[in-house]
Amino acid sequence: MDFGRFRAVNQVDVTIKAGEFFSFLGPSGCGKTTILRMVSGFIDPTEGVVRIGGSDMRGIRPNMRPTALIFQNLALFPLMPVWENIAFGLEVRGVDKAKRRAKAEELLRLVDLHDAADKRISQLSGGQKQRVAIARALAVEPKVMLLDEPLSALDLKLRQHMRAELREIQKRTGVTFIYITHDQGEALAMSDRVGVMSQGVLQQVGPPSEIYNHPANGFVASFVGENNIFAGKVIAMDNGFAKFETALGTFMTKLGAGIDTSSMAKLYVRPEHSSLKGQGAAHGSGANSVPVEVHEVAFEGNFINIHVRDELGNVHMAQVHNDPNQPPPAPGTRTNLAFAPEHAVVLADTAVRGHA
Repeated sequence: MDFGRFRAVNQVDVTIKAGEFFSFLGPSGCGKTTILRMVSGFIDPTEGVVRIGGSDMRGIRPNMRPTALIFQNLALFPLMPVWENIAFGLEVRGVDKAKRRAKAEELLRLVDLHDAADKRISQLSGGQKQRVAIARALAVEPKVMLLDEPLSALDLKLRQHMRAELREIQKRTGVTFIYITHDQGEALAMSDRVGVMSQGVLQQVGPPSEIYNHPANGFVASFVGENNIFAGKVIAMDNGFAKFETALGTFMTKLGAGIDTSSMAKLYVRPEHSSLKGQGAAHGSGANSVPVEVHEVAFEGNFINIHVRDELGNVHMAQVHNDPNQPPPAPGTRTNLAFAPEHAVVLADTAVRGHA
C-alpha cells in the first residue's frame, strides 16, 4: 500500500482462519492500521487484493463488506440509550423496532450488561462502554470483527480484565477477530496467532509462545518482551549452536535462522533465563557468565527485576521470583550474570525489509 512515494505496507501475505483471534502487533507507523483499513474498505490497496471468505473485496464499499470495525474512541452516540446504540446498524438496514430491541437485549446478555438497555452512555464505566461497542459491532452479524487498539484508553486493571472479556466473547460467538495493538501483552494474552510488523513488513507470524520463545530476528526478539543483548560475531558453528565472540568474552548459544560467520548479529537472552551467581560459584556445565555489578533492584510484587552493569557500562537484567527467604543482592554487589546456552540465541541484527 503506497501513499505517494511512501510504502506503508510492503507485500504482506497472510491468511487468517475463520474463527481465529489474530493480532497485528507493532510500533506506531509500522503499517498495522493501514492493513485494517484495507480489510474494512476505507482504503483500497495499490497492489494485491483483500479476500474475505474467498471473495475479492475490490470495489466493495465498507458498509457492504461482512466486517464490523471498533474504533479506538468507540464512537458511541451519547444521546441514544444503550440498546439503540447497539441496534443502530440494524435500524440503518430497515429492521423494525421490536426486532431491534430483542436483538440488542440478546447481545447485552452476551456481553454481561443485561440490565443496561435503557441507560445513557454517560452512565456507563469505561469497560461497559467497551462492551457496548462490541455488542453494536456484533449486531450486524459480521464475519470479521476489526478492532483498532480498543483498550488503549483504559487503565491497567481494566485493560487486563477486558482482555479476558474480549477473548471470551470471541470464543462464544466464533466470529473472526482481527486486532491491532502496539501492546505485546495484549497480543500474547488474547491471540491464537500474532503477526509482528515493522516498517510495513510482516516480520513473523505464529502462536504467541512461538513468537516469544522463537523470535525470527532481532526486531521481534527486542519488541516482544525484554532481552539482554550482546553485540559480537559468530566464530564457529556446530549442530545448531554457535560460539559467539563479544568484547565481554566468548559465549555458547543457539543459532538463529540464516546466521553464518559473515552475518551481522547479536546475542539475545531473556531476563527470566538469566541468573546471578557469586564470583567463583559453579554455573553448571557450559554455562555463560559475565562479571557485573548490581546497579538497581526493582520490586514488582510477584517478581524482582535486578539491573546490573557490566565492565563496559552496559546494563542488563535478571528477573527472579519474589522470595522473602532469599532477598536480592544489594546495589553495589559484585556478582556474575549467568545464562545457559540453550536459553540464548544469535539472531540477525535487523528486521526483514523485503518480501515477507
